[in-house]
Amino acid sequence: METNPFIWLQNWYNSQCNEDWEHRYGIDIKTLDNPGWLVIIDLVETEVDKYQFDKVSIKRSDHDWIDCSVKDGRFQGAGGSFNLLEILNIFQDWVESKYHN
Repeated sequence: METNPFIWLQNWYNSQCNEDWEHRYGIDIKTLDNPGWLVIIDLVETEVDKYQFDKVSIKRSDHDWIDCSVKDGRFQGAGGSFNLLEILNIFQDWVESKYHN
């Protein structure tokens, strides 16, 4: 069963909250002026902060693109104006793959 990526992200965020993590870390979803999206998710002190993330770079067109990486304890995903769900799905797929290893 496919999970709505926003519902999944809400649940993941809630599972990190321990009366400490949420005061220091979190999730930012912002717009870019090219236009597009930027998603930054703190991984420090989460169950996936020790895992390798293989960078994802896809350029289909000037308006349909994705760049996702992990740097300095943060997942950073950027993409075109219609790629927000794809960015969230990349993060979700990566996290869920670590539960099955």
